[in-house]
Amino acid sequence: MAEIQSNMDNENRTQINMNCLFCRIANSLEPGSQVLYEKDGIAIFKDIRPVATHHYLVVPQRHVDNPKALGSEDVELVEQLIASGQEFLGQQGGNVLEARLGFHWPPFHTISHLHLHVICPMSDLGWVASLIFRPDSFWFVSAAWLLQRLRNMKLVR
Repeated sequence: MAEIQSNMDNENRTQINMNCLFCRIANSLEPGSQVLYEKDGIAIFKDIRPVATHHYLVVPQRHVDNPKALGSEDVELVEQLIASGQEFLGQQGGNVLEARLGFHWPPFHTISHLHLHVICPMSDLGWVASLIFRPDSFWFVSAAWLLQRLRNMKLVR
């Protein structure tokens, strides 16, 4: 795995994987990509295949494989992804109450980099998209479900 040190925010050095497309996009190293939001190690950009008026991906700028790889110590990271996604959606004129926030669950993902889908409004989804982004299925889990899973890990330890 090719890794480099990046100091995009000059305070928090983050490790990125140069073989990871989302690492490159989140750190403005991928030609032709555009980061729409960047704050506290979180980046947001548009999904290349949007299923709604607002369809964004919220990612950590450091490399994190996927939601299944997270542990109880990652509750704060997931909360930060959710808060950033909701804040950005509001700034873009989307209604958080009409949004779906969630993660594709491995092996049902195309990029192995943790990314939260923020999709709004849900009424925009066609039949196929409503299946692909069906919450709490084998392939897509809600942000709330993932947070509960991580919090339960803390209780077990």
